[in-house]
Amino acid sequence: MFAIQKILMAEAENKIIRTIIVEDQRDLREGLQTLINFTPGFKCSGAFRSMEECLARIKHDLPDVVLSDIGLPGMSGIEGIKILKENYPDLIVLVLTVYDDNEKIFDALCAGASGYLLKQTEPAELLKSVKEAVAGGAPMSPEVAARVIKLFREVRPPERVDYDLTPHETRLLKLLVDGHNYVTAAEELKISYNTIKFHVRNIYDKLQVHSKSEAVAIAMRDGIVK
Repeated sequence: MFAIQKILMAEAENKIIRTIIVEDQRDLREGLQTLINFTPGFKCSGAFRSMEECLARIKHDLPDVVLSDIGLPGMSGIEGIKILKENYPDLIVLVLTVYDDNEKIFDALCAGASGYLLKQTEPAELLKSVKEAVAGGAPMSPEVAARVIKLFREVRPPERVDYDLTPHETRLLKLLVDGHNYVTAAEELKISYNTIKFHVRNIYDKLQVHSKSEAVAIAMRDGIVK
């Protein structure tokens, strides 16, 4: 199993991560585009100033990751994330913004964002976070992670909600809550990476969510796992 994990990790390292940027500030948009294009293993396949432009163009060249701001002209990033996840459930969307308030964070994660990063994130850490998301993780800036933990501690969870998850699915969901990605969850459960993806898709369908971060939020909120 360890050998399989090494192979999967090697494949992830060799994969070219195709990324789209949605950012209305021209200097930042072009800076991110340059950073991505000049980093081995990454390619910027599009850079747009609005979510409307992104939605109109993305269907012609679907990327692996969308790196999007929230405060955009016209349609908000959060509204755009909902539409992207409805149309492309497997698409990874990461928020990159200056907003760090609870409402924006919660709304973005519930909309289907796979992670939430602040614009002060260092370039190397940003690229590392994109890789983490592709591997099945849910990267967050430290300040955001602290707010998320505090938010869930302050909200009293209701009685346990039954989403008709199988014991195996519940165990896998617990691993995701504990911070595992698909590779490490496969190692822990001694099953293949593709089997993990199959079970995760079933979990998403039952919870009616579109991303790992959203599934984790529902699991914590509704007391699905302990």
